[in-house]
Amino acid sequence: MLYSMKYVVENLNVSAKTLRFYEEQGILTNISRDEKGRRVYTEQNIDWISFIRCLKETGMPLTKIKEYKDLYELGNTTFLQRNEMLIQHKSELQNKIEESLKHMEELTYKIAMYELQKEEVRKNPNHNFKCHLSEDKLAGVTIESFA
Repeated sequence: MLYSMKYVVENLNVSAKTLRFYEEQGILTNISRDEKGRRVYTEQNIDWISFIRCLKETGMPLTKIKEYKDLYELGNTTFLQRNEMLIQHKSELQNKIEESLKHMEELTYKIAMYELQKEEVRKNPNHNFKCHLSEDKLAGVTIESFA
């Protein structure tokens, strides 16, 4: 079965410009054309576009996606290399997730400090409040209380 660019754009949430760019960069290959010269996509193309989007959404750069695609086209002799690329990217993604979780914890703490001082600020809006409270004011307060 063949699919139009309109179908791909509407169903895979990717722009026509992006599809053309992927094609120009050699990331998306073997795109056929109909009798009017319009791009048509096969099931295999659709699967590959979905995979590209998945990798892209995990933060993999297009250069790495192209490298993966090039290895894939060489066949099973590159199986281990492709597997290693995905393992490496997963590790990098895990590190970014852990870093993001640390940032989330810091933001949650900062919001908690603001929440604890809200009423005081309402009563005295001209006072210069700090967003770090002393340990005695934080006694019994957990970050989870504000999550």
